[in-house]
Amino acid sequence: MSIGKKVSIIGAGNVGATVAYSLAMKGSCHEVVLRDRNVEIARGKALDMSQAANAARQHTIVTVAEDAACMANSDVVVITAGSPRKPGMSRDDLLMINAEITKEVVADVKKYAPEAVIIMVSNPLDVMTYVALKESGFPRERVLGMAGILDSARMAHFIHEKIGYGAGQIRASVMGGHGDDMVPLPKFSTIAGVPLSDILAEEEIIEIVERTKHGGAEIVGYLKTGSAYYAPAKSTAIMVEAILQDTKQIHPCAVLLDGEYGYHDVVSGVPMALGSNGAEKIFEMTLSRSQKEKFAHSIASVRGMINVLKDKNFFD
Repeated sequence: MSIGKKVSIIGAGNVGATVAYSLAMKGSCHEVVLRDRNVEIARGKALDMSQAANAARQHTIVTVAEDAACMANSDVVVITAGSPRKPGMSRDDLLMINAEITKEVVADVKKYAPEAVIIMVSNPLDVMTYVALKESGFPRERVLGMAGILDSARMAHFIHEKIGYGAGQIRASVMGGHGDDMVPLPKFSTIAGVPLSDILAEEEIIEIVERTKHGGAEIVGYLKTGSAYYAPAKSTAIMVEAILQDTKQIHPCAVLLDGEYGYHDVVSGVPMALGSNGAEKIFEMTLSRSQKEKFAHSIASVRGMINVLKDKNFFD
């Protein structure tokens, strides 16, 4: 399935490099292209990873993009480029800086890889996905954001920490915006098929939900000078592999809503089937009144940041 497939990763920092490494170690594609403003750093990491792929007996070659034209004919383009989130910095603080970076990067993707599926990883995630969609002019199915898989994984880990068993059998479900306004869904979360509510008390579930919302900030607090990258990178690689292999697997990802859940012209995380065309099908879950209210709050938060960009005539 991966023969001849090409993935370009823009931004060779911790997240981008780890995505590349994850894909190379599994032989998920024929070529991974690393593009970064610091070409020498990207070149060194590409060389190191190509040698690692040979040690793992994989066929994937990791190369460096000397210029944007090296992205030509990419099947998937992952965009991690942007200013990192630092301690005390909200995702809102990153808005204008990363919107400008995204605008510049997406112009290159539109020119050299017009048939690619774009996966946004830069924060604020949902808004950057909106910016990428508007700047590329691609259909919404081919401009997605990585958030739900990561948030679900964080929730699953916190569930395991709480109960002490079921590792690998926990299926947590999260939707909505990435960050403090995400909407964890205990109703759709299970341990080996057993509903979470049958195993944990309501106050324990609330504790897990709150910790999930601040999962990224918790890691930032420990690292002091950076943010999480192993889990974000693996979550991104899962999306890339589903698209390259056309698996039609269902994952929560950010996408422009066009009537789903009653919303239009705003990006949010919802469950979808991922395949070679990107979002092959978007699913609408039945939400409780409380979940609808939380989702509405999440939507309002993202729309507020989009409106900030519109007010500054960013899309003109």
